[in-house]
Amino acid sequence: MVLQKLKEIIKNSSNIVFFGGAGVSTESNIPDFRSSKGLYKTKNNYEYPPEVMLSHSFFVTHPEDFFEFYRKKMIYKNAKPNDAHYALANLEKSGKVKAVITQNIDGLHQIAGSKNVLELHGSVHKNYCTSCGKKFNLNYVLNSKDIVPKCESCGGMVRPDVVLYEEGLDMDVINKSIEYVKNADVLIVGGTSLVVYPAANLINYYYGDKLILINKSPTPYDNRANLAIHDSIGAVLSTVL
Repeated sequence: MVLQKLKEIIKNSSNIVFFGGAGVSTESNIPDFRSSKGLYKTKNNYEYPPEVMLSHSFFVTHPEDFFEFYRKKMIYKNAKPNDAHYALANLEKSGKVKAVITQNIDGLHQIAGSKNVLELHGSVHKNYCTSCGKKFNLNYVLNSKDIVPKCESCGGMVRPDVVLYEEGLDMDVINKSIEYVKNADVLIVGGTSLVVYPAANLINYYYGDKLILINKSPTPYDNRANLAIHDSIGAVLSTVL
């Protein structure tokens, strides 16, 4: 009954915005942060906790340790898009989804075929020299002979264009996301517990009456949703499509 209702909502809309979190990528075997099997809960052999090693200050003071951890724990080059990624790409292709807003940094939405993807936390596929600003792809970082990748032009340090702890989000991306959410007929929020701010605050800019929440566990916003579905985002989207 609930899935049939979602199917009808999607069928009758041509202005859908999707806002997704780590749960979209866990179905591609990329660990999240906070679940029982997430990065924060699993045992590691590092001297510092993950949230410290992924901070701006740690990156500045311990760049070698940062890159060793980053390469091992944050990059999943062989990960493949799952049913959720492909469903959203197909909905965009058919003119229904206008934007995909994601908290993930893996680039799987683009690999699946989505074109208008707003990456709140950046992407592992984008890297830049901190001295001259030259841009580099993921392979450049992975294939660097040095632990800390250096710019081929000026010798400066190349860093991933991802948002670390202690760093602010890109306001251009935030403002574009807000506009899409404000103007959406349907807002589908999937694979996120909606507890990480400021990203979770985006939902407060939606004033419509078709708020769909799809997450395996309840969220603080379930009582505001027109439909709250506690299931796999990939399974739900592939079923209704």
